[in-house]
Amino acid sequence: MTLPGGFFVQKKNAFYKRNYTFHKRKVWIVFLLCMAMTVGLIGRLVYLMGFRSDYYYEKAENLHERERDIKAARGEILDRNGKVLATNRTVCTISVIHSQIREAETVIDNLSELLEMNSSEVRKRVEKISSIERIKSNVDKKTGDKIRNLGMAGVKVDEDFKRFYPYDALASKVLGFTGADNQGIIGLEVKYDKYLKGVDGKILTTTDARGIELDGVAEDRKEPVAGNTLKISLDYNMQKYAMQMAEKVRQEKQAEKTAILLMNPQNGEIYAMVNVPEFNLNRPFELNTEEESDENMTDEQKQDALNQMWRNGCINDTYEPGSTFKIITASAGLEEGVVRLTDQFQCPGYKMVEDRRIRCHKVGGHGTENFVQGIQNSCNPVFIELGLRIGVDRFCDYFHKFGLMNLTGVDIPGEAGTIMHKKENIGQVELATISFGQSFQITPIQLAATVSALINGGKRVTPHFGTEILNEDGKVTKEFHYSEKKHIVSEKTSETMRILLESVVSEGSGKNAYVEGYRIGGKTATSQTLPRSANKYISSFVGFAPADDPKILGMCVIYDPQGIYYGGTIAAPVIGNIFENILPYLGIEKQLEMQYTR
Repeated sequence: MTLPGGFFVQKKNAFYKRNYTFHKRKVWIVFLLCMAMTVGLIGRLVYLMGFRSDYYYEKAENLHERERDIKAARGEILDRNGKVLATNRTVCTISVIHSQIREAETVIDNLSELLEMNSSEVRKRVEKISSIERIKSNVDKKTGDKIRNLGMAGVKVDEDFKRFYPYDALASKVLGFTGADNQGIIGLEVKYDKYLKGVDGKILTTTDARGIELDGVAEDRKEPVAGNTLKISLDYNMQKYAMQMAEKVRQEKQAEKTAILLMNPQNGEIYAMVNVPEFNLNRPFELNTEEESDENMTDEQKQDALNQMWRNGCINDTYEPGSTFKIITASAGLEEGVVRLTDQFQCPGYKMVEDRRIRCHKVGGHGTENFVQGIQNSCNPVFIELGLRIGVDRFCDYFHKFGLMNLTGVDIPGEAGTIMHKKENIGQVELATISFGQSFQITPIQLAATVSALINGGKRVTPHFGTEILNEDGKVTKEFHYSEKKHIVSEKTSETMRILLESVVSEGSGKNAYVEGYRIGGKTATSQTLPRSANKYISSFVGFAPADDPKILGMCVIYDPQGIYYGGTIAAPVIGNIFENILPYLGIEKQLEMQYTR
Protein backbone atom coordinates (compact mmCIF):
# COMPACT_ATOMS: atom_id res chain seq x y z
CA MET A 1 0.00 0.00 0.00
CA THR A 2 1.32 3.45 -0.99
CA LEU A 3 1.21 6.19 1.63
CA PRO A 4 0.25 9.68 0.56
CA GLY A 5 3.10 12.27 0.46
CA GLY A 6 1.37 14.57 2.90
CA PHE A 7 1.87 12.01 5.61
CA PHE A 8 5.68 12.43 5.53
CA VAL A 9 5.41 16.19 5.49
CA GLN A 10 3.33 16.09 8.66
CA LYS A 11 5.79 13.78 10.39
CA LYS A 12 8.71 16.03 9.45
CA ASN A 13 7.00 19.17 10.73
CA ALA A 14 6.18 17.46 14.03
CA PHE A 15 9.84 16.40 14.46
CA TYR A 16 11.16 19.92 13.89
CA LYS A 17 8.60 21.32 16.29
CA ARG A 18 9.61 18.94 19.07
CA ASN A 19 13.30 19.58 18.43
CA TYR A 20 12.79 23.37 18.56
CA THR A 21 10.91 23.10 21.87
CA PHE A 22 13.67 20.95 23.34
CA HIS A 23 16.44 23.37 22.37
CA LYS A 24 14.45 26.33 23.61
CA ARG A 25 14.03 24.63 26.97
CA LYS A 26 17.74 23.84 27.14
CA VAL A 27 18.68 27.46 26.47
CA TRP A 28 16.43 28.59 29.30
CA ILE A 29 17.96 26.05 31.65
CA VAL A 30 21.49 27.21 30.79
CA PHE A 31 20.39 30.83 31.20
CA LEU A 32 18.87 30.14 34.59
CA LEU A 33 21.98 28.23 35.71
CA CYS A 34 24.20 31.12 34.66
CA MET A 35 21.98 33.56 36.51
CA ALA A 36 22.09 31.41 39.63
CA MET A 37 25.89 31.14 39.47
CA THR A 38 26.19 34.89 38.96
CA VAL A 39 23.95 35.60 41.91
CA GLY A 40 25.93 33.07 43.98
CA LEU A 41 29.25 34.64 43.04
CA ILE A 42 27.96 38.11 43.79
CA GLY A 43 26.63 36.88 47.14
CA ARG A 44 29.93 35.20 47.92
CA LEU A 45 31.85 38.36 47.04
CA VAL A 46 29.53 40.42 49.22
CA TYR A 47 30.03 37.94 52.09
CA LEU A 48 33.82 37.82 51.72
CA MET A 49 34.25 41.55 51.23
CA GLY A 50 31.66 42.63 53.75
CA PHE A 51 31.68 40.06 56.50
CA ARG A 52 35.06 38.28 56.23
CA SER A 53 37.29 41.11 55.10
CA ASP A 54 39.13 41.35 58.46
CA TYR A 55 39.90 37.63 58.44
CA TYR A 56 41.34 37.62 54.91
CA TYR A 57 43.19 40.86 55.50
CA GLU A 58 44.91 39.17 58.44
CA LYS A 59 45.65 36.10 56.27
CA ALA A 60 47.19 38.31 53.61
CA GLU A 61 49.26 40.14 56.21
CA ASN A 62 50.50 36.81 57.59
CA LEU A 63 51.75 35.84 54.13
CA HIS A 64 53.98 38.89 54.23
CA GLU A 65 55.07 38.64 57.87
CA ARG A 66 57.96 36.62 59.26
CA GLU A 67 57.90 35.73 62.95
CA ARG A 68 60.83 35.07 65.29
CA ASP A 69 60.61 34.23 68.99
CA ILE A 70 62.30 36.24 71.74
CA LYS A 71 62.96 33.98 74.72
CA ALA A 72 61.82 35.28 78.07
CA ALA A 73 64.38 35.51 80.86
CA ARG A 74 63.72 32.61 83.22
CA GLY A 75 63.27 33.49 86.87
CA GLU A 76 66.26 33.02 89.15
CA ILE A 77 66.52 30.49 91.97
CA LEU A 78 67.85 31.90 95.26
CA ASP A 79 69.01 30.12 98.40
CA ARG A 80 67.58 31.00 101.81
CA ASN A 81 70.02 33.94 102.12
CA GLY A 82 69.41 35.33 98.62
CA LYS A 83 72.47 33.76 96.95
CA VAL A 84 71.81 33.11 93.25
CA LEU A 85 71.91 29.38 92.46
CA ALA A 86 70.37 29.53 88.97
CA THR A 87 70.29 32.50 86.61
CA ASN A 88 70.57 33.35 82.88
CA ARG A 89 73.25 34.33 80.40
CA THR A 90 72.64 36.25 77.20
CA VAL A 91 73.24 34.04 74.16
CA CYS A 92 72.43 34.35 70.45
CA THR A 93 70.53 32.34 67.88
CA ILE A 94 72.00 32.54 64.36
CA SER A 95 69.55 32.07 61.47
CA VAL A 96 69.50 32.65 57.70
CA ILE A 97 66.74 33.77 55.34
CA HIS A 98 67.39 32.10 51.97
CA SER A 99 65.66 34.71 49.80
CA GLN A 100 67.76 37.54 51.25
CA ILE A 101 71.22 35.98 50.93
CA ARG A 102 73.38 37.71 48.31
CA GLU A 103 76.79 36.11 48.78
CA ALA A 104 76.14 32.51 49.80
CA GLU A 105 79.77 31.37 49.77
CA THR A 106 80.85 34.24 52.01
CA VAL A 107 78.03 33.44 54.45
CA ILE A 108 78.95 29.73 54.51
CA ASP A 109 82.67 30.42 55.07
CA ASN A 110 82.15 32.98 57.82
CA LEU A 111 79.52 31.02 59.72
CA SER A 112 81.52 27.78 59.51
CA GLU A 113 84.57 29.49 60.96
CA LEU A 114 82.93 31.58 63.67
CA LEU A 115 80.46 28.92 64.80
CA GLU A 116 83.05 26.12 64.54
CA MET A 117 80.70 24.04 62.41
CA ASN A 118 81.31 21.71 59.50
CA SER A 119 80.99 23.74 56.27
CA SER A 120 78.86 21.04 54.61
CA GLU A 121 76.33 21.25 57.44
CA VAL A 122 76.23 25.05 57.20
CA ARG A 123 75.88 24.88 53.40
CA LYS A 124 72.95 22.50 53.67
CA ARG A 125 71.10 24.94 55.91
CA VAL A 126 72.05 28.07 53.98
CA GLU A 127 70.91 26.58 50.66
CA LYS A 128 67.66 25.22 52.06
CA ILE A 129 64.69 27.10 50.62
CA SER A 130 62.63 28.10 53.65
CA SER A 131 61.29 31.27 55.21
CA ILE A 132 63.93 31.12 57.97
CA GLU A 133 66.46 28.43 58.86
CA ARG A 134 68.23 28.18 62.23
CA ILE A 135 71.98 27.57 61.98
CA LYS A 136 72.89 27.40 65.66
CA SER A 137 71.42 28.42 69.01
CA ASN A 138 72.99 29.14 72.41
CA VAL A 139 75.91 30.95 70.74
CA ASP A 140 77.88 33.12 73.17
CA LYS A 141 77.17 36.83 72.84
CA LYS A 142 80.74 37.72 71.83
CA THR A 143 80.54 35.43 68.78
CA GLY A 144 77.03 36.67 67.99
CA ASP A 145 78.26 40.26 68.00
CA LYS A 146 81.09 39.37 65.58
CA ILE A 147 78.60 37.82 63.15
CA ARG A 148 76.25 40.79 63.43
CA ASN A 149 79.08 43.25 62.77
CA LEU A 150 79.92 41.50 59.48
CA GLY A 151 76.59 42.80 58.13
CA MET A 152 75.95 39.76 55.90
CA ALA A 153 72.63 40.04 54.06
CA GLY A 154 70.20 37.29 54.99
CA VAL A 155 71.90 36.46 58.31
CA LYS A 156 69.92 37.16 61.49
CA VAL A 157 71.37 37.34 65.01
CA ASP A 158 68.71 37.22 67.73
CA GLU A 159 69.58 37.52 71.42
CA ASP A 160 67.89 35.32 73.98
CA PHE A 161 68.75 33.57 77.25
CA LYS A 162 70.41 30.36 78.32
CA ARG A 163 70.12 28.92 81.83
CA PHE A 164 73.32 29.29 83.81
CA TYR A 165 74.30 27.72 87.11
CA PRO A 166 77.11 29.67 88.82
CA TYR A 167 78.30 26.73 90.93
CA ASP A 168 78.23 23.97 88.28
CA ALA A 169 77.54 20.74 90.22
CA LEU A 170 76.26 22.25 93.48
CA ALA A 171 72.83 20.75 94.31
CA SER A 172 72.56 19.46 90.75
CA LYS A 173 70.00 16.77 91.57
CA VAL A 174 67.93 19.25 93.55
CA LEU A 175 67.94 22.26 91.23
CA GLY A 176 67.64 20.26 87.99
CA PHE A 177 68.17 21.91 84.61
CA THR A 178 66.33 23.18 81.53
CA GLY A 179 66.22 22.07 77.91
CA ALA A 180 66.76 23.99 74.68
CA ASP A 181 63.25 25.42 74.94
CA ASN A 182 64.09 26.84 78.39
CA GLN A 183 61.60 24.55 80.13
CA GLY A 184 62.48 22.59 83.27
CA ILE A 185 63.44 18.94 82.83
CA ILE A 186 64.17 17.62 86.34
CA GLY A 187 64.28 18.86 89.94
CA LEU A 188 62.99 22.21 91.13
CA GLU A 189 63.30 23.59 87.59
CA VAL A 190 60.41 21.39 86.46
CA LYS A 191 58.44 21.46 89.74
CA TYR A 192 58.22 25.27 89.74
CA ASP A 193 58.35 25.73 85.95
CA LYS A 194 55.06 27.65 85.77
CA TYR A 195 56.49 30.37 88.03
CA LEU A 196 59.97 30.46 86.50
CA LYS A 197 59.39 30.22 82.74
CA GLY A 198 57.95 33.66 81.87
CA VAL A 199 56.26 34.45 78.51
CA ASP A 200 58.24 34.55 75.25
CA GLY A 201 58.07 37.61 73.02
CA LYS A 202 57.88 37.94 69.19
CA ILE A 203 59.60 39.87 66.39
CA LEU A 204 57.42 40.44 63.29
CA THR A 205 58.98 41.70 60.05
CA THR A 206 57.12 42.52 56.79
CA THR A 207 58.30 41.03 53.46
CA ASP A 208 57.37 41.31 49.80
CA ALA A 209 56.07 38.45 47.66
CA ARG A 210 59.62 37.10 47.28
CA GLY A 211 60.13 36.99 51.05
CA ILE A 212 62.53 39.96 51.14
CA GLU A 213 62.08 42.31 54.07
CA LEU A 214 60.69 45.69 53.08
CA ASP A 215 62.79 48.75 53.81
CA GLY A 216 61.07 51.50 55.71
CA VAL A 217 58.60 49.17 57.43
CA ALA A 218 59.33 49.00 61.13
CA GLU A 219 59.58 45.70 63.01
CA ASP A 220 56.63 44.88 65.23
CA ARG A 221 57.82 43.59 68.62
CA LYS A 222 55.97 41.87 71.40
CA GLU A 223 58.28 42.16 74.38
CA PRO A 224 58.89 39.05 76.52
CA VAL A 225 57.78 38.86 80.14
CA ALA A 226 60.46 37.59 82.50
CA GLY A 227 59.69 34.72 84.87
CA ASN A 228 59.37 35.09 88.65
CA THR A 229 62.10 34.30 91.15
CA LEU A 230 61.96 31.20 93.34
CA LYS A 231 63.42 31.38 96.84
CA ILE A 232 64.22 28.05 98.47
CA SER A 233 65.23 26.80 101.92
CA LEU A 234 68.52 25.30 100.72
CA ASP A 235 71.57 27.02 102.20
CA TYR A 236 74.56 27.44 99.88
CA ASN A 237 77.13 27.15 102.68
CA MET A 238 75.59 24.05 104.23
CA GLN A 239 75.14 22.42 100.82
CA LYS A 240 78.74 23.12 99.82
CA TYR A 241 80.20 21.79 103.07
CA ALA A 242 77.97 18.70 103.05
CA MET A 243 78.99 18.06 99.44
CA GLN A 244 82.68 18.24 100.38
CA MET A 245 82.17 15.79 103.25
CA ALA A 246 80.15 13.40 101.09
CA GLU A 247 82.79 13.39 98.36
CA LYS A 248 85.57 12.92 100.90
CA VAL A 249 84.02 9.85 102.51
CA ARG A 250 83.05 8.41 99.12
CA GLN A 251 86.64 8.57 97.94
CA GLU A 252 88.11 7.33 101.21
CA LYS A 253 85.77 4.33 101.31
CA GLN A 254 85.73 3.86 97.50
CA ALA A 255 81.93 3.81 97.82
CA GLU A 256 79.48 3.69 94.93
CA LYS A 257 77.73 6.86 96.09
CA THR A 258 76.99 8.91 99.20
CA ALA A 259 73.92 10.91 100.23
CA ILE A 260 73.67 13.59 102.92
CA LEU A 261 70.47 15.31 104.01
CA LEU A 262 70.13 18.26 106.40
CA MET A 263 66.69 19.55 107.37
CA ASN A 264 64.78 21.40 110.05
CA PRO A 265 62.72 18.76 111.88
CA GLN A 266 60.33 21.42 113.19
CA ASN A 267 59.02 22.72 109.84
CA GLY A 268 60.44 20.45 107.12
CA GLU A 269 62.72 23.03 105.46
CA ILE A 270 65.61 21.26 103.73
CA TYR A 271 68.95 23.02 104.16
CA ALA A 272 71.08 20.62 102.13
CA MET A 273 70.57 17.54 99.98
CA VAL A 274 73.69 15.96 98.51
CA ASN A 275 73.92 12.96 96.18
CA VAL A 276 77.51 12.37 95.06
CA PRO A 277 78.61 11.95 92.41
CA GLU A 278 76.74 15.05 91.29
CA PHE A 279 76.87 16.32 87.68
CA ASN A 280 77.64 19.64 85.98
CA LEU A 281 74.39 21.54 85.51
CA ASN A 282 75.89 23.60 82.71
CA ARG A 283 76.71 20.39 80.81
CA PRO A 284 73.91 18.05 81.89
CA PHE A 285 74.18 15.71 78.91
CA GLU A 286 77.80 14.78 79.60
CA LEU A 287 78.30 11.68 81.76
CA ASN A 288 79.98 12.46 85.07
CA THR A 289 82.37 9.49 85.34
CA GLU A 290 85.71 9.27 83.61
CA GLU A 291 85.50 5.49 83.34
CA GLU A 292 82.15 5.63 81.56
CA SER A 293 82.62 6.80 77.98
CA ASP A 294 79.61 7.24 75.74
CA GLU A 295 81.58 6.69 72.53
CA ASN A 296 80.57 3.05 72.21
CA MET A 297 77.09 3.44 73.64
CA THR A 298 73.86 3.18 71.71
CA ASP A 299 71.42 6.07 72.05
CA GLU A 300 69.34 3.97 74.41
CA GLN A 301 72.34 3.06 76.58
CA LYS A 302 73.44 6.69 76.72
CA GLN A 303 69.97 7.82 77.79
CA ASP A 304 69.81 5.14 80.48
CA ALA A 305 73.19 6.27 81.80
CA LEU A 306 72.03 9.90 81.87
CA ASN A 307 68.82 8.96 83.67
CA GLN A 308 70.86 7.20 86.35
CA MET A 309 73.20 10.18 86.64
CA TRP A 310 70.27 12.56 87.14
CA ARG A 311 68.54 10.44 89.83
CA ASN A 312 68.18 11.99 93.26
CA GLY A 313 68.87 9.03 95.54
CA CYS A 314 67.40 10.74 98.62
CA ILE A 315 64.00 10.86 96.92
CA ASN A 316 63.91 8.56 93.89
CA ASP A 317 65.53 5.41 95.36
CA THR A 318 64.55 3.08 98.18
CA TYR A 319 66.81 1.02 100.46
CA GLU A 320 66.63 -1.17 103.55
CA PRO A 321 67.16 1.30 106.40
CA GLY A 322 68.57 -1.20 108.86
CA SER A 323 69.00 -0.14 112.48
CA THR A 324 68.01 3.50 111.99
CA PHE A 325 64.51 2.07 111.67
CA LYS A 326 64.74 0.94 115.30
CA ILE A 327 63.75 4.52 116.15
CA ILE A 328 60.33 3.78 114.62
CA THR A 329 60.02 0.38 116.33
CA ALA A 330 60.99 1.85 119.71
CA SER A 331 58.49 4.70 119.31
CA ALA A 332 55.70 2.28 118.41
CA GLY A 333 56.56 0.05 121.40
CA LEU A 334 56.56 2.97 123.85
CA GLU A 335 53.35 4.39 122.38
CA GLU A 336 51.68 0.97 122.52
CA GLY A 337 52.84 0.48 126.13
CA VAL A 338 54.47 -2.90 125.52
CA VAL A 339 57.91 -1.88 126.80
CA ARG A 340 59.39 0.13 129.68
CA LEU A 341 62.89 1.51 129.93
CA THR A 342 63.69 -0.89 132.76
CA ASP A 343 62.50 -4.05 130.96
CA GLN A 344 65.18 -6.75 130.89
CA PHE A 345 66.22 -8.69 127.76
CA GLN A 346 68.62 -11.52 127.00
CA CYS A 347 70.89 -11.51 123.95
CA PRO A 348 72.95 -14.66 123.38
CA GLY A 349 73.91 -13.36 119.92
CA TYR A 350 70.73 -14.49 118.18
CA LYS A 351 66.99 -14.99 118.63
CA MET A 352 64.93 -17.96 117.44
CA VAL A 353 61.70 -17.02 115.65
CA GLU A 354 59.74 -20.08 114.63
CA ASP A 355 62.41 -22.18 112.89
CA ARG A 356 64.72 -19.28 112.05
CA ARG A 357 67.83 -18.23 113.95
CA ILE A 358 68.16 -14.46 113.47
CA ARG A 359 71.59 -13.11 114.43
CA CYS A 360 72.62 -10.03 116.36
CA HIS A 361 75.48 -7.97 114.92
CA LYS A 362 77.49 -8.95 118.02
CA VAL A 363 78.24 -12.62 117.52
CA GLY A 364 78.85 -13.34 121.21
CA GLY A 365 75.72 -11.45 122.21
CA HIS A 366 75.12 -8.59 124.63
CA GLY A 367 73.99 -10.78 127.50
CA THR A 368 71.49 -9.28 129.93
CA GLU A 369 70.49 -5.72 129.11
CA ASN A 370 67.59 -3.35 129.72
CA PHE A 371 65.73 -1.50 126.98
CA VAL A 372 67.92 1.61 127.24
CA GLN A 373 71.03 -0.52 126.81
CA GLY A 374 69.34 -2.42 123.99
CA ILE A 375 68.90 0.73 121.91
CA GLN A 376 72.40 1.97 122.83
CA ASN A 377 73.83 -1.36 121.66
CA SER A 378 71.51 -1.52 118.63
CA CYS A 379 70.73 -5.09 119.69
CA ASN A 380 68.62 -7.01 117.15
CA PRO A 381 67.11 -9.56 119.60
CA VAL A 382 65.75 -6.70 121.77
CA PHE A 383 63.92 -5.19 118.81
CA ILE A 384 62.73 -8.55 117.51
CA GLU A 385 61.15 -9.15 120.91
CA LEU A 386 59.64 -5.66 120.83
CA GLY A 387 58.16 -6.23 117.37
CA LEU A 388 56.64 -9.54 118.44
CA ARG A 389 55.08 -7.86 121.47
CA ILE A 390 53.47 -5.20 119.25
CA GLY A 391 52.14 -7.83 116.83
CA VAL A 392 51.48 -7.73 113.09
CA ASP A 393 48.17 -5.87 113.19
CA ARG A 394 49.31 -3.06 115.47
CA PHE A 395 52.71 -2.76 113.79
CA CYS A 396 50.98 -2.24 110.42
CA ASP A 397 48.71 0.31 112.08
CA TYR A 398 51.76 2.26 113.23
CA PHE A 399 53.25 2.14 109.76
CA HIS A 400 50.16 4.00 108.56
CA LYS A 401 49.90 6.27 111.60
CA PHE A 402 53.51 7.41 111.30
CA GLY A 403 52.97 8.15 107.58
CA LEU A 404 55.37 5.52 106.25
CA MET A 405 52.89 4.21 103.67
CA ASN A 406 52.28 7.62 102.13
CA LEU A 407 54.61 9.82 100.10
CA THR A 408 56.23 12.61 102.10
CA GLY A 409 55.06 15.23 99.57
CA VAL A 410 58.56 16.65 99.06
CA ASP A 411 58.53 19.18 96.20
CA ILE A 412 60.86 17.32 93.84
CA PRO A 413 59.26 15.08 91.20
CA GLY A 414 59.64 11.31 91.17
CA GLU A 415 59.39 10.46 94.87
CA ALA A 416 59.38 6.69 95.40
CA GLY A 417 56.98 5.01 97.81
CA THR A 418 57.64 2.50 100.58
CA ILE A 419 57.98 -1.13 99.49
CA MET A 420 56.33 -3.25 102.16
CA HIS A 421 54.84 -6.74 102.50
CA LYS A 422 51.08 -7.04 102.26
CA LYS A 423 49.67 -7.42 105.74
CA GLU A 424 48.39 -10.93 105.03
CA ASN A 425 51.89 -12.01 104.03
CA ILE A 426 53.58 -10.86 107.24
CA GLY A 427 54.34 -13.79 109.51
CA GLN A 428 56.39 -13.90 112.69
CA VAL A 429 59.70 -14.10 110.79
CA GLU A 430 58.79 -11.14 108.54
CA LEU A 431 57.67 -9.15 111.57
CA ALA A 432 60.97 -9.91 113.30
CA THR A 433 63.09 -8.67 110.37
CA ILE A 434 60.91 -5.59 109.84
CA SER A 435 61.43 -4.68 113.51
CA PHE A 436 65.16 -4.07 112.99
CA GLY A 437 64.86 -2.49 109.54
CA GLN A 438 65.18 -5.31 107.02
CA SER A 439 62.96 -7.07 104.39
CA PHE A 440 61.28 -3.80 103.30
CA GLN A 441 62.48 -0.56 101.70
CA ILE A 442 61.91 3.18 102.15
CA THR A 443 63.54 6.34 100.82
CA PRO A 444 66.04 8.40 102.86
CA ILE A 445 63.65 11.37 102.76
CA GLN A 446 60.88 9.18 104.20
CA LEU A 447 63.07 8.06 107.08
CA ALA A 448 64.17 11.65 107.77
CA ALA A 449 60.59 12.94 107.76
CA THR A 450 59.37 10.15 110.04
CA VAL A 451 62.21 10.51 112.54
CA SER A 452 61.57 14.27 112.58
CA ALA A 453 58.00 13.62 113.68
CA LEU A 454 59.11 11.24 116.44
CA ILE A 455 61.57 13.73 117.99
CA ASN A 456 59.78 17.07 117.47
CA GLY A 457 56.85 16.30 119.76
CA GLY A 458 54.80 14.19 117.35
CA LYS A 459 54.20 16.57 114.41
CA ARG A 460 54.53 15.07 110.93
CA VAL A 461 55.95 17.83 108.67
CA THR A 462 56.31 17.96 104.90
CA PRO A 463 59.96 18.14 103.79
CA HIS A 464 60.36 20.88 101.18
CA PHE A 465 62.55 23.43 99.40
CA GLY A 466 60.18 26.05 97.97
CA THR A 467 59.43 28.92 100.33
CA GLU A 468 58.52 32.05 98.31
CA ILE A 469 57.91 33.48 94.85
CA LEU A 470 59.27 36.98 94.20
CA ASN A 471 58.41 39.38 91.37
CA GLU A 472 60.90 41.47 89.38
CA ASP A 473 60.94 44.09 92.15
CA GLY A 474 61.87 41.49 94.74
CA LYS A 475 58.48 41.60 96.45
CA VAL A 476 56.90 38.39 97.72
CA THR A 477 53.90 37.46 95.59
CA LYS A 478 53.36 33.96 96.96
CA GLU A 479 54.35 32.05 100.08
CA PHE A 480 54.24 28.25 100.03
CA HIS A 481 52.56 26.46 102.91
CA TYR A 482 52.82 22.75 103.61
CA SER A 483 50.58 20.32 105.41
CA GLU A 484 51.28 19.10 108.93
CA LYS A 485 49.81 16.20 110.84
CA LYS A 486 49.92 16.43 114.61
CA HIS A 487 49.92 13.80 117.36
CA ILE A 488 51.81 11.10 115.44
CA VAL A 489 53.05 10.13 118.89
CA SER A 490 52.49 11.68 122.30
CA GLU A 491 54.75 14.41 123.67
CA LYS A 492 55.86 11.94 126.35
CA THR A 493 56.93 9.30 123.82
CA SER A 494 58.74 11.92 121.75
CA GLU A 495 60.59 13.24 124.81
CA THR A 496 61.58 9.69 125.80
CA MET A 497 62.92 9.01 122.29
CA ARG A 498 65.04 12.17 122.41
CA ILE A 499 66.55 11.02 125.72
CA LEU A 500 67.18 7.49 124.42
CA LEU A 501 68.77 8.66 121.18
CA GLU A 502 70.94 11.17 123.04
CA SER A 503 72.25 8.28 125.13
CA VAL A 504 73.12 6.38 121.90
CA VAL A 505 75.60 9.17 121.06
CA SER A 506 76.82 9.80 124.61
CA GLU A 507 77.23 6.14 125.61
CA GLY A 508 76.33 3.84 122.73
CA SER A 509 77.04 2.96 119.10
CA GLY A 510 76.78 6.59 117.92
CA LYS A 511 79.75 7.93 119.91
CA ASN A 512 81.55 9.01 116.73
CA ALA A 513 78.88 11.67 116.15
CA TYR A 514 79.68 13.34 119.46
CA VAL A 515 80.43 17.09 119.34
CA GLU A 516 81.96 18.63 122.43
CA GLY A 517 79.65 21.08 124.16
CA TYR A 518 76.52 20.01 122.27
CA ARG A 519 73.72 17.57 123.04
CA ILE A 520 73.50 15.25 120.02
CA GLY A 521 71.02 12.43 119.50
CA GLY A 522 71.13 9.80 116.79
CA LYS A 523 71.11 6.21 115.59
CA THR A 524 73.52 4.15 113.52
CA ALA A 525 72.73 1.49 110.92
CA THR A 526 74.48 -1.11 108.78
CA SER A 527 72.26 -2.98 106.34
CA GLN A 528 73.05 -5.57 103.70
CA THR A 529 71.78 -5.12 100.16
CA LEU A 530 70.12 -7.75 98.00
CA PRO A 531 71.22 -10.32 97.02
CA ARG A 532 72.83 -11.06 100.40
CA SER A 533 75.42 -13.24 98.66
CA ALA A 534 76.94 -10.13 97.04
CA ASN A 535 78.22 -8.99 100.46
CA LYS A 536 77.44 -5.33 99.78
CA TYR A 537 76.41 -3.01 102.59
CA ILE A 538 74.81 0.36 103.21
CA SER A 539 76.18 2.34 106.16
CA SER A 540 74.11 5.15 107.62
CA PHE A 541 73.51 7.47 110.53
CA VAL A 542 70.68 9.83 111.39
CA GLY A 543 71.27 12.45 114.06
CA PHE A 544 69.78 15.67 115.45
CA ALA A 545 70.75 18.61 117.65
CA PRO A 546 70.27 19.97 120.19
CA ALA A 547 68.86 16.73 121.59
CA ASP A 548 66.47 18.46 123.98
CA ASP A 549 65.09 20.88 121.35
CA PRO A 550 66.02 19.70 117.83
CA LYS A 551 66.76 22.47 115.33
CA ILE A 552 68.51 20.37 112.69
CA LEU A 553 68.40 16.76 111.60
CA GLY A 554 71.25 15.24 109.61
CA MET A 555 71.43 11.97 107.71
CA CYS A 556 74.33 10.28 105.92
CA VAL A 557 73.97 7.16 103.74
CA ILE A 558 77.06 5.49 102.25
CA TYR A 559 76.38 2.90 99.54
CA ASP A 560 78.72 -0.09 99.18
CA PRO A 561 81.77 1.18 101.13
CA GLN A 562 84.93 -0.90 100.91
CA GLY A 563 86.75 -2.16 103.97
CA ILE A 564 85.14 -1.29 107.30
CA TYR A 565 81.46 -0.65 106.62
CA TYR A 566 79.80 -0.14 110.03
CA GLY A 567 77.55 2.92 110.17
CA GLY A 568 78.80 3.92 113.61
CA THR A 569 82.37 3.87 112.36
CA ILE A 570 82.14 5.64 108.98
CA ALA A 571 78.74 7.44 108.72
CA ALA A 572 78.36 8.84 112.25
CA PRO A 573 81.63 10.85 112.09
CA VAL A 574 80.42 12.54 108.90
CA ILE A 575 77.33 13.96 110.62
CA GLY A 576 79.38 14.77 113.73
CA ASN A 577 81.82 16.79 111.65
CA ILE A 578 79.01 18.58 109.82
CA PHE A 579 77.24 19.43 113.09
CA GLU A 580 80.48 20.74 114.60
CA ASN A 581 80.72 23.29 111.80
CA ILE A 582 77.03 23.99 111.12
CA LEU A 583 75.63 24.38 114.65
CA PRO A 584 77.62 27.60 115.32
CA TYR A 585 76.70 28.79 111.81
CA LEU A 586 73.01 28.38 112.75
CA GLY A 587 73.58 30.39 115.91
CA ILE A 588 73.11 27.38 118.22
CA GLU A 589 75.33 27.94 121.24
CA LYS A 590 77.23 25.24 123.07
CA GLN A 591 75.70 23.82 126.22
CA LEU A 592 78.91 23.81 128.21
CA GLU A 593 77.50 21.77 131.07
CA MET A 594 77.20 18.80 128.72
CA GLN A 595 80.63 17.16 128.78
CA TYR A 596 80.35 13.51 127.84
CA THR A 597 83.01 10.94 128.67
CA ARG A 598 83.83 9.13 125.45
